Amino acid sequence: MPSHHLHAPLRSSTATTATISTQSFTSRLILLLTLLPLSLAALAFILQWKGNSGFMMDPTTANSRWAPQGSHIKNHEIFPGMELSVLSPKAHKSSDCSNLGRSGAPSFPYFRDWKFDFQASLRPKICITTSTSAGLDQILPWMFYHKVMGVTTFFLFVEGNAASPNTSKVLESIPGVKLIYRTTELEEQQAKSRIWNETWLSSFFYKPCNYELFVKQSLNMEMAIVMARDAGMDWILHLDTDELIHPAGAREYSLRQLLLDVPGNVDMVVFPNYESSIERDDIEDPFGEVSMFKKNYDHLPKDTYFGMYKESTRGNPNYFLTYGNGKSAARVQDHLRPNGAHRWHNYMKTPNEVKLEEAAVLHYTYSKFSDLTSRRDRCGCKPTKEDVKRCFMLDFDRSAFIIASTATEEEMRNWYREHVVWGDKDLKLKLLRKSILTRIYSPMAIIQGLRESGVFSSVIQSAPTTLSRDKFLASVDSSNSSRTVASKTMQSRKTIKSRENQATARKVLGLETTAVSHEAAVPPLSPPGLLVEA
Repeated sequence: MPSHHLHAPLRSSTATTATISTQSFTSRLILLLTLLPLSLAALAFILQWKGNSGFMMDPTTANSRWAPQGSHIKNHEIFPGMELSVLSPKAHKSSDCSNLGRSGAPSFPYFRDWKFDFQASLRPKICITTSTSAGLDQILPWMFYHKVMGVTTFFLFVEGNAASPNTSKVLESIPGVKLIYRTTELEEQQAKSRIWNETWLSSFFYKPCNYELFVKQSLNMEMAIVMARDAGMDWILHLDTDELIHPAGAREYSLRQLLLDVPGNVDMVVFPNYESSIERDDIEDPFGEVSMFKKNYDHLPKDTYFGMYKESTRGNPNYFLTYGNGKSAARVQDHLRPNGAHRWHNYMKTPNEVKLEEAAVLHYTYSKFSDLTSRRDRCGCKPTKEDVKRCFMLDFDRSAFIIASTATEEEMRNWYREHVVWGDKDLKLKLLRKSILTRIYSPMAIIQGLRESGVFSSVIQSAPTTLSRDKFLASVDSSNSSRTVASKTMQSRKTIKSRENQATARKVLGLETTAVSHEAAVPPLSPPGLLVEA
């Protein structure tokens, strides 16, 4: 018992010490948990204050990793399409082009100056030429997307809406853009082209609608070659404003990088085309709403292509609605000439051509329901099976023209849903699994980023309020060309008809140049059908 009483005070003292120690640890832990958030908040405040004071590195000054290898310039390596200066903030007014408007929260910080100016030594220098009557809502996203891809210069042969004063004044204000209006003077100049004295394009002469457009595009391409050479361009492409380059397979998502890697002995690269596959009949902005595409025959195993051919065509005349032979880029060099809208050629040699295994042209064809009527309104042919053969090269275009010319609005809508819209979810999933259909989001994301960053609205608001007198008269003349196309066509044909006789005479006299220079023009061609499995 005495022993028990002796140890009791010791146990009491030990318990008290343990309690005090636990309370001390708890107090310290609470203090630490209180001070830690306060410290982090203070650190964040200091970093933000330093960033606003200029001590933090701006993303636009740390961009050498974005520049394609080999495109080094004197003091900087810049992301393709990005200028080092920053657009000064200013009030933005509303625009008629609602789809080109600015979001309140920019999500594409690398595009801080809509001019997208390029340093002179940035290589390779790429240009695009096109013939268009589209409006700003289509041209600006198409153009600035390709500026991001590394295109420096655009030669736009404009008429209709594209040549109107309100549209052309905006396009004229963009660095690197050259507008060529379809005036009487231009047609007279093109009537003197050597093309009319040669045979490679002659099978398309004196025919209406698509054939006439094909000849016009070839003549415009011929002029663009001269302008590209004078501007010091390295590569030239012909694209329509419903087509976007998809530079898959390059080390980075850049047309500049892709062409930079092309061997020096290659004269022309071919981009197989993918065709838009819409999933609704109310698409208004194809570049922003379409993500599904049908792959080209060249990018599919043959057994997959032919094995799934019937499911892929869904009762349409061909695998693609329109053309399937892609577009091409040519190295700018002596004796270069167009070979139709899809290819280039050379008067003195057969070009060394390579077909790209991953990159493609994304063709947004019939992606809007209104495309049915707009194509109909551009052509004065009769809606009969015989007459449409005289006007259109491809079977689907012929069928679409007849439907648009003879059916009611409801019948047109039903036909469009059956032949163009991909509404069968099971079939879509099946073809996606077979990689016949594929999802491509990059162009959509880039264009949406440009829109949200205010690029398009900045272009429109920064344009001059008026055109010079000469440019205004040219734009009025060109924008009215669609109303007088019939009379101008007749005049040009009368002027040019005699040149057909000259070409025949030269052929008889043996004055034609070498056969290689007269390889026939490559028209828009459908992909292989089931009967052609070579």
